[in-house]
Amino acid sequence: MPTPSLPALPIRRLTLRDLTACADLSENRGWPREEHKWGFLLTAGRGYGVDDPAGGLVCACVVTQYGPPDRPDLGAIGMVLVAERHARQGVGRRLMRQVVSTLGTTPLTLHATPYGLPLYEELGFKVTGRAEMLHGRFTSGGMESQVSTRAATAEDLSAILRLDEEVFGADRTHIITRLPAFTDQLRVAEEDGRLIGYTGAWPNMDTHVVGPLIARDTETAKALIASLAAHTDRPLRTDIDVRHEELLAWAKERGLASVAFNAVMTYGITELPGDWTRRFAPLTVAAG
Repeated sequence: MPTPSLPALPIRRLTLRDLTACADLSENRGWPREEHKWGFLLTAGRGYGVDDPAGGLVCACVVTQYGPPDRPDLGAIGMVLVAERHARQGVGRRLMRQVVSTLGTTPLTLHATPYGLPLYEELGFKVTGRAEMLHGRFTSGGMESQVSTRAATAEDLSAILRLDEEVFGADRTHIITRLPAFTDQLRVAEEDGRLIGYTGAWPNMDTHVVGPLIARDTETAKALIASLAAHTDRPLRTDIDVRHEELLAWAKERGLASVAFNAVMTYGITELPGDWTRRFAPLTVAAG
């Protein structure tokens, strides 16, 4: 029986049963395997992919939707990958076209590398911002902060959910309630008993990724990052909105170096909902 051509291979929903195949696909493209992140995204979002008749996946992506399930306020597309031997044959374009079509009128966002930018522009996505990836060992010497931080407890969850929806601009309950299991640390900042920020650190290979990072102001964001760093011996990695110039400069002074820039793109909206002034870093660029 002849092997089906790439255009004839069906696009299907991915599940946790595809976790190893997704990690293999990441590795094939020179990325870390990131099983922890793939597992989170495949349960909190919807994975789409194409099976390779020779085994594994031809391509994959994940969509995370926010807001009411029957009429989402926003969809974030991430982990768009095509196996090396199938690259530049249009399969990624076909996958993205179908995913965008499936999501209908839902506004969309994604973080694009320079490599993927032309495809997303062709599909109608517009660049509306940028994020700078930082990585390194955080040095805390000489730091003093008036902001009070502590480990989050179960009693903080309702306040975290309220603050997150206010700042993010859409309900992320299905994401936030998974953070205690997904992160190694979940910390809050408070003033007079009121929550003014929160953040998490989750394991990714040999680093801890800082995100989400939501804070009342830059000083609160600094205190939250420092509090995470004080409780890990791993390097930190995070993706900060470039408009937060003061936080970026401070993080670099503390040992984090610039690794890359990603374009923040939207489809169907001219800017992301919510309050960017208090939204410093995403949970992961794959989930918006």
